[in-house]
This record gives sequence, structure tokens and C-alpha cells, in this order.
Amino acid sequence: MNSFTLDSRLANDCIVLGEMRLSLLLLLKNALVPWFILVPRRNQTELFELDREDQEALLEEINLLSNFVKGLVGVEKLNIAAIGNVVKQLHVHVIGRNSEDFCWPNVVWGRPEKTPYTDEEIGKIRESLITKLPEGSLRLT
Repeated sequence: MNSFTLDSRLANDCIVLGEMRLSLLLLLKNALVPWFILVPRRNQTELFELDREDQEALLEEINLLSNFVKGLVGVEKLNIAAIGNVVKQLHVHVIGRNSEDFCWPNVVWGRPEKTPYTDEEIGKIRESLITKLPEGSLRLT
């Protein structure tokens, strides 16, 4: 049996938006850039440790989320990464970037600048995800 628990740092730094087939979908609590995180509900730390079916499911989720983020107003480039130096639990960042964002062209990881989302903004993101992702691909929590 798979007893999955979200890493406490991710739980503290993110809003859980919902569940996809394999992963929890998180939104980083920083409205400076659209920064989503997929966390497979498995106890692996590396992508290659997932079985083939889970690898394929994660890639599908990355592609769906990437298409969604790329369609957001102002997004010119995606940053997609599974780094895991601080949070070892396997997770994949999908971040929308543009040449006018707060730290372009530098990386966004580890920056102190933060702007919280309003409840209204979070609601609009949830609504947009349900509208734009294929039906049944996300269950909001």
C-alpha cells in the first residue's frame, strides 16, 4: 500500500489545488510568476524510480499543465524542472516566465521576493484549470 504524505515544506509553501491521475497539483504561494508543482503520490525521490506507467502518467500531466501555463497571458517561456536538492520528495516545477518578470533572465528558485495570491485570484486559477484542462484530468480539492 502506498502511504503518501506531502512534504511539510511543500505543504507550507504551496496551495493544494487538486489531484490529477498520479500527482497532487500545487500552486506556489507567490503570485510574481505562475508557478505550479506536480507531486506524484508515490514515495520515490527520483523520476527514474517510478514504474513505466507512472512515468508516462507524470509526463502526460506535465504536458497538460505546460500547455495550460503556456496559454496564460504574458507567458513567453516555460521552466520545467525536478531538482529536489532541498525537498527530496519527487516533484516537478512548471513555471511560466516572461522577459518582464521580476528576475528575468535569472532563475526563480530561492528568491526572497514574494507576493501572496488573493482568494479571488486562487478562485480564478481553479476555475481556469477546470475550464482549460481536459475533462476529468483534475479533481479540485
